[in-house]
Amino acid sequence: MNFKIKSQSISLALGVLLILCSSCYDKTKNTNETSKAEKEANKTVYASDLIPFFDHWKLILGDGSNAGVANNFEDEDFFYTATDDSGDWVVFKAPNGGDTHGTSNNTRTELAQIKKWYPATANDKLSATLKVMNVSSTGDPRVAASYAVVVGQIHSADGHENEPLKIFYKKFPGHTKGSVFWHYEINTAGDDNSVRWDFSTAVWGHDFSVVGPDEKTYPEEPEDGIALGEEFSYQIEVKDGIMNLKFTSEGHETKSFTKNLIESEYPTTADIPKQTQELFMPVGQDGVERKNAYAGEGCFFKLGSYNQTNGKSPTVNKNWCSGAETHGGDIEKQYADGNYAEVWFKDASITVSDEAVSNEGYFTKND
Repeated sequence: MNFKIKSQSISLALGVLLILCSSCYDKTKNTNETSKAEKEANKTVYASDLIPFFDHWKLILGDGSNAGVANNFEDEDFFYTATDDSGDWVVFKAPNGGDTHGTSNNTRTELAQIKKWYPATANDKLSATLKVMNVSSTGDPRVAASYAVVVGQIHSADGHENEPLKIFYKKFPGHTKGSVFWHYEINTAGDDNSVRWDFSTAVWGHDFSVVGPDEKTYPEEPEDGIALGEEFSYQIEVKDGIMNLKFTSEGHETKSFTKNLIESEYPTTADIPKQTQELFMPVGQDGVERKNAYAGEGCFFKLGSYNQTNGKSPTVNKNWCSGAETHGGDIEKQYADGNYAEVWFKDASITVSDEAVSNEGYFTKND
């Protein structure tokens, strides 16, 4: 009798133990699965996960530093990813004031191509889809560069290191719509590059020359402009010395332009256009261009947020010095009150010709 009771007790104890062990196993299994799911959900999504073309670029950050090839890289102040209802984006952010790269007065978070190509033999292409999320909240409206950001470029790595292309977005405070326009900067003849100037062409909205009549008044809002947060795309192709540009945006007319990069339109003073005479000549920027423009110079693409609004006094240069708020370079304060440029890219691609060569010399000079 006692033996039977003892056997039953042992059997009962073993059963309870098995149930408990099974429960513990299931709990551990569920915990492990939850932990794994949480890790996957919290996994950092890098820019290179969204747009896998970063092997072709070095990344310059808004503090003037060169982060190098930005695969599996992020910086919480300047370069990271974001998601909204329309998908995933790569964010480029740059304050009004802070340390800058090279000789520029302006901060940038921008990709710079690691190879350069020569316009006469080029067959190179850059395409991007983006939206501008913020431009500076302060600046002098009489200054053409105020409230503007450059979202794509062609830059020369040689000579004066001028820029045959800059694609701008600009929106005045209080306006719903901003303007998209592009610039051609002359490749100055002679040694004095301080006399260089840009010619601005409107895509949607106004061009660079439309400014406020005084320091408290803005011009009229463009009727066919682009709002903050509104997507648009650009395509840049340089082939056999000719630059071809195409701009598209849903609900807006598609615009295309061409520009010869190896034969100048501006080799004499008589060739200087009216826009330049009114905008740049009053500040002493009245140069002429080399007859062969950018021929013989290595050029390269740039993409990102190159903030055109800075804290320098307009008395220095009424076209490029905005007198905007910089809080002494304090990034946190600038971000808090809207004194920065922020651009989101959804997609981008690059085609590099076989004739392209290393652009390391540019970084050596400017880093």
